[in-house]
Amino acid sequence: MNRLSQAIVMLLFGGALIKATVTDVFLRYVKAGLRPFLLTAGILLVAAAIMTIWYELRPAPAGQEHDHGHEPDDGHGHGHGHHEPRIGWLLILPVIGLLLITPPALGAYSAGQAGTVALTGDSDYPPLPAGDPAELGLIDYASRAIFDGGKSLTGHTVQMSGFVTPGPDKKPMLARIVLTCCAADGRPIKIGLDGDVTVDAPANSWVQVDGVYSTQVGTDPVNQAKVAYLTVKSWQQISEPANPYS
Repeated sequence: MNRLSQAIVMLLFGGALIKATVTDVFLRYVKAGLRPFLLTAGILLVAAAIMTIWYELRPAPAGQEHDHGHEPDDGHGHGHGHHEPRIGWLLILPVIGLLLITPPALGAYSAGQAGTVALTGDSDYPPLPAGDPAELGLIDYASRAIFDGGKSLTGHTVQMSGFVTPGPDKKPMLARIVLTCCAADGRPIKIGLDGDVTVDAPANSWVQVDGVYSTQVGTDPVNQAKVAYLTVKSWQQISEPANPYS
């Protein structure tokens, strides 16, 4: 694959990185904190590609020719370099996919195949965020419920959002995928739901749930980790957030 073809692929790939970063599509792949690094990489790729294309297309000085990376003639008037771009251009397919296709976020299937995040306790939990209900992340709620015995939760209504995933007993659970770095290492955090109000949205639906601390604690059969529960008071279906991961 000659330098000009490589530069065009690099230009498209850099543009795809910039587009994914600016439009938040990158959140389907990696954590939000990596945005500046991806944007910088995209800009550098585009800049390098433009410089290479300019060099390859500029008029050559009299008596000189650009070396475009072709193999020399084999003595019979037939070079073999012209076969390489046909294979090299296949590299553009994943780039086109990144430009045109937004992949779905990991959801109920992934949550069902992996055990819930194994939590670690804290010796001192700060007061809940202001507001009624108090908005909490699933990991924060689960840690308080399991390791603090619900002390910081008792007497408060909390609000959490996530997608619906079937539990081991086929009853709905609330879940989100937690990323360490990227979607490849995503693990679910699951919250059991109890009480008289049933969340009857289908799997993978995003819901917002208001409820109170439940003393019930379950066990995830996949990895034997403890699962906190929430007594549901009300719920509503919501749109998937721009950043679906925790």
